[in-house]
Amino acid sequence: MYRVRRWVVRHSRVFEMIYRRFEPVLVKLAPVWRRLGHERVEAPVRMVEKAAKGALFDCRMCGQCILSATGMSCPMNCPKTLRNGPCGGVRADGHCEVKPDMVCVWVDAWEGSRRMKQGDLIHAVQLPVDHRLTGSSSWLRVVRQLDGTSSSTANRETTRERQQDEVR
Repeated sequence: MYRVRRWVVRHSRVFEMIYRRFEPVLVKLAPVWRRLGHERVEAPVRMVEKAAKGALFDCRMCGQCILSATGMSCPMNCPKTLRNGPCGGVRADGHCEVKPDMVCVWVDAWEGSRRMKQGDLIHAVQLPVDHRLTGSSSWLRVVRQLDGTSSSTANRETTRERQQDEVR
């Protein structure tokens, strides 16, 4: 998995282009997902998502995928599961302090983001992981958010606004 994950980061631009074509297809299928029921299609979609993203990105199925903002390097692969950058323990050679034989996930993320067209997304501050969503499909969540059928969209925007107000 580790070698494949590193290969994907080196080819992050290609995977970004694939995802940019894949996402609109998922959104166009929103009426189908709604008609069948999101709860009913969650299991089969999750199974496909887990297989595809597991093989390519060593996906942990956090339910809140941010690969497009992290150079196609999943931050959940960090032993500390940091979602907003590296810890203070990155070694001089770019390796992880917890797993010295592994390149820091965030070193890979930075490298991958530099190759991507929308690589500046790495600067966006990510919300903490909502562990209640672990094991759910982030693909269906994106569809519901873009389609406007997700109640969590309003909750996330409210949370994001509160966090910005606290910073000010």
